[in-house]
Amino acid sequence: MTNAQSWNEALTDLDDRRQHTFAMGGPERVAKHHGKGKLDARARIAHLLDPGSFQEFGTLVGGEIAADALVAGSGLIDGAPVMVGAEDFTTLAGTISPGSNSKRYRLAELALRNKIPMIMLLEGAGFRPTGAHYGRTPTDLLAQARCSGRVPLVSAVLGPSAGHGALVAPICDFAIMSNQGAIFTAGPPVVKESTGEDISKEDLGGPDVALASGVVHNVAEDDETVLDAIRRYLSYFPSSAWSYPRSATPDETTEQRRTPELLEIVARDNRRVYDMRAVLDVVFDRPDWFEVQPDFGPAIICALAHLGGHPVAVVANQPRVLAGSIDADAADKAAHFIAVADSFHLPIVFLADNPGMLPGSASESSGVLRSGARMFAAQTAATTLKLHVTLRKAFGFGSMVMSLLGYDDQVATFAYPGATMGAMSAAALSRASNAEQDLAAQLREMELQASYFSAEHMGFDEMIDPRETRNALLVALQRGLHSRQQVPEPVSRTVITP
Repeated sequence: MTNAQSWNEALTDLDDRRQHTFAMGGPERVAKHHGKGKLDARARIAHLLDPGSFQEFGTLVGGEIAADALVAGSGLIDGAPVMVGAEDFTTLAGTISPGSNSKRYRLAELALRNKIPMIMLLEGAGFRPTGAHYGRTPTDLLAQARCSGRVPLVSAVLGPSAGHGALVAPICDFAIMSNQGAIFTAGPPVVKESTGEDISKEDLGGPDVALASGVVHNVAEDDETVLDAIRRYLSYFPSSAWSYPRSATPDETTEQRRTPELLEIVARDNRRVYDMRAVLDVVFDRPDWFEVQPDFGPAIICALAHLGGHPVAVVANQPRVLAGSIDADAADKAAHFIAVADSFHLPIVFLADNPGMLPGSASESSGVLRSGARMFAAQTAATTLKLHVTLRKAFGFGSMVMSLLGYDDQVATFAYPGATMGAMSAAALSRASNAEQDLAAQLREMELQASYFSAEHMGFDEMIDPRETRNALLVALQRGLHSRQQVPEPVSRTVITP
């Protein structure tokens, strides 16, 4: 018998064990899963990663339980390495046991060790009741928390996700859900047993609930669309906080160009609304920007874009919602987005057009001051490049959270002529002070002249023609990027607040 022949029995046994693992929950359960319009765990990974790049680990964990209900390994997205794990709902409902917990911990451990993103594809019922006590065992959430702010963390909710597994999503920088997804602390049967409430999984934690609560950021139609969105999201980011975002190869979409369209889009009259999304379409590289959390706190737009081929984060007031006033949800969304952008060195472009924080009893009850302070703390603590444009107005604390305040380490601050600034609008000040008509007119004139007074005292760097917006931002960004002449210092960060 040759040496090669002596391996036959062992290799046949290994192959048999692998085939059992690759079969997941078996043909019937996999077919049932496909019948619901979903991809299985392995197909999800295959769709997410570059073809043929997946390298699995822990295939034999679980023994007779295929991969212990978690497919895990590494692969490539657009040629860059990532770590990925996918809960396998066809195997014991994707539940977690000591073996799969160890695989989940190892995923996060390797992501941080190798300084590469980690992606979790969720569809599982939480911990599996095994009767065994875990004792002093590391949990995957500890390792994931250590990754936060150091490597990009992304999760997708592609079916019901409950209990411990569901906690992965809010810890991640970006969580996206399919229309068939649902996420909750405990599923409907447990809710019924605990509280007597009879509720469907959709009403308990489906897309409408999860988006409104802010637990997930975006929703997409099906598995494929969600996975494509993850690839696109990661394209704006570096592999870790130890590297800078990659710039696109220059072409006609990245060059300087004037923006005369803004004269038609941005109404000079502060009382007229316009869609800030149209401004993004014109100013940034076309056609290319990705909005994060569009259905939560819509008074602020948070988006990933390219400017001159360079990845940037955009924080923009939306005059179509609450006249651009910043409410608690918008501020909370922006604070988290700013922290993520800063962690991974994406320059932040602030486009301001707001009358301040949203006033009123409902707004105060929602904690608008706390949320506004959180947004201010996030943006003023940010060490990445910051650029600001006041398009029409920026009043009170609303101007500070949008990075207009001087001495806040901005690379550049700009304003359009006639931009109105101050503690509050002239109309509000007139009503608050019971001003006579002639005094009210004087207050309005002072408001209109505020940008010129500010320019005379370096309140911002330059007043610009709206047609110069893209070029002014691009030149300032390129100048700021020149400061990046070496890799960042060793990263030491706290967890990004969910």
